[in-house]
Formats: sequence, C-alpha cells, structure tokens
Amino acid sequence: MGYTDGIMKTILAPIDFSPITDRVCSAAASLAKAVGGRLILLHSVAPPVVTSEYAPMVENIAEISAASEEAAAKRMMRLQKKLQDRLVVVECMQFYGAPVPYILEQAKELSADYIVMGSHGHTALYDLLAGSTAHGVLRKAPCPVLIVPAVIKAAKKVAARGRAG
Repeated sequence: MGYTDGIMKTILAPIDFSPITDRVCSAAASLAKAVGGRLILLHSVAPPVVTSEYAPMVENIAEISAASEEAAAKRMMRLQKKLQDRLVVVECMQFYGAPVPYILEQAKELSADYIVMGSHGHTALYDLLAGSTAHGVLRKAPCPVLIVPAVIKAAKKVAARGRAG
C-alpha cells in the first residue's frame, strides 16, 4: 500500500512560514498518507539583508542569523509534532541560503516523488521582477510539483461578492 517495490515515496515540502504554510503542510501530509510515504519539510533561512544604513550593525549579523535559525528550528519542530499527530512520517531539514537551487538539489538527492509547495499569489509582473520560488522550482523540478494556491485570491472574491450583494 503506497509502496512501489518496497520503496517508500518521498514528498518534499518547502515551507517559508508564510500564511500558506499550514495549507502546504496539510496538502503534503494528505498526499504522504495517500501514497504511504514520508514527508520532508524543507525550510530556507534567508541571510539578513545588509545595506549601508545598517553598516554599524554588521557585527550583529552572526547573532541575528543564529536567532533566525533557532526560531525557525522551533517552528519546524512544532509543525513536525503536529503532522506526526496525524500519523505522518515527517522529517525536517533546514538550510541557509537561496531556496530554488537547494530545493532542486534536495529533490534530486532524496529522489523525491513529489514536491508540494505554496504560491503566494503575486502578480506576473512581481514574479518577473522579483522571481518566484514556486516558478523556479516548477521549471526545473525532477518530479511532479503540486502548487497549493494562495488563499488571498479566494478571500478577495468572497469580499467582492459581499460588497456587490
């Protein structure tokens, strides 16, 4: 059940602790349960942005980075516990740096069967200028990618219907 030739399916779920994270985890956990697989939560701790205005604070970057990593690790542990309570096999991985290359690298190294990730619902112009992690992964993924849509669009439609009625 859910195993192919005795090999457990691997679902990779990159998360960023944005409002869509719970929906991504829920979708990934449901998929993992359906295929009898394991879920790997993957989180990128972004390096702090340093501008010339904050140059005097440069010596605090190591402290800031360590605090960010520690806070993220605690959130990952809470998510892991919550998902394990749903009887899902969950592992957590945390890294420091740019998400797209690392997600793609881990998908290959772990032989991921699926990647489940969220979309923030930005406009095409925003994605063109700033880039989109989901778009970057989708373009080069070695396996199927399930995109969990942003809640924002649905909430706006409901609000618009409420105003029109």
